[in-house]
Amino acid sequence: MSEQTEHNQRGVVIAGAGMAGVQTAVALREQGFTGPVTLLGAEPHQPYDRPPLSKAVLLGKAEDSAFDVDFEALDIDLRLGTEVTGLRAADHELDTEAGPVPYRTLVLATGAQPLALPGTEGVPGVHLLRTLDDAARLRPVLTAAARVVVVGAGWIGAEFATAAREAGCAVTVVEAADRVLAGALPAEVTEPMARWYGQAGAELITGAQVAAVEEGRVLLTDGSALPADAVVVGIGARPATGWLAGSGVERGADGSVTADAHLQTSLPGVYAVGDCASFPSGRYGARLLVHHWDNALQGPRTVAANILAGEPTAVYDPVPYFWSEQFGRFVQYAGHHGAADTLVRRGDPDEETWSVCWLRGAALVAVLAVGRPRDLAQGRRLIETGTPMDPARVADPGTPLKSATA
Repeated sequence: MSEQTEHNQRGVVIAGAGMAGVQTAVALREQGFTGPVTLLGAEPHQPYDRPPLSKAVLLGKAEDSAFDVDFEALDIDLRLGTEVTGLRAADHELDTEAGPVPYRTLVLATGAQPLALPGTEGVPGVHLLRTLDDAARLRPVLTAAARVVVVGAGWIGAEFATAAREAGCAVTVVEAADRVLAGALPAEVTEPMARWYGQAGAELITGAQVAAVEEGRVLLTDGSALPADAVVVGIGARPATGWLAGSGVERGADGSVTADAHLQTSLPGVYAVGDCASFPSGRYGARLLVHHWDNALQGPRTVAANILAGEPTAVYDPVPYFWSEQFGRFVQYAGHHGAADTLVRRGDPDEETWSVCWLRGAALVAVLAVGRPRDLAQGRRLIETGTPMDPARVADPGTPLKSATA
């Protein structure tokens, strides 16, 4: 078989048809790739965007959130209902429920899967919120204005609680940690955010663990019982990479594919992007695992560039960004505050709008903005450039961040 024939039969195969997978396919075409592109999606639905699931789709304001992509016009072979089950790198083949799929270059974009509450698998009335089908199952719960218990006060828990209150549900949020967003932000930042729950009419119980879920109620380890017509679990997610066991693809303790600075895996010609992959950040001196929409949008452009180059040359080192809509507030975050040594507040957190900036030395490394989109936009650019900042001017909410430089 000639090399050209081999290329035609074994083009780029993308495992996963979420944001990262779809954007990789689109980026390949936009950057001029003319070879075969195959996109494998485990779900039967047209590929769709996930953020609206906890907002418009959940509340019945939209039927779905399908991407506006003409796969046929782009000559992308979209195969829905095709779940990958294994990788045989020596044969350059993926195993799927529909049979083997050969590839020349492989992109892993299988995303993440939500963590289930132990002991509740298969229990009626217990829900996760990750897929379009999950949102469809939850819509009647909100329509009935049911009594809902949300387990987990992270980003997803807060967003669902927001939607449930908007729908008229009685909402109780149970969090095992002693505060909201314990795994994402420091206590001095999250303390005012905890008050948003009560202001929206939702009950928040922290430092509480679920012992069991029974019909009509949730039992806590302290012996108390919470009435519940439905239970929604939002305790985090884990990279959907279990199918890679024994494949030779290196994974971290958190299950993420260990990609390099070019988003290439430990196997040549195999890339990983989006929620399933971690990558080393030279900007922050740490390996990052970013489970957010913008990462799934930006990373594919780097992967596509490296595939077109024929070798990994383009480096992926973004300023991570995400947003969340909760309790009538628009919350945005850019950067990575893990290595910061100074926290600077901008504005009163008891007010409707405020920001927090993190500095490492004189450089801005992260910003959290509540209802202050200009702080976020300007801060993101300042993080990218590493511009030295004046902490005193940063602390003045009346001074634009772009003017608070040293």
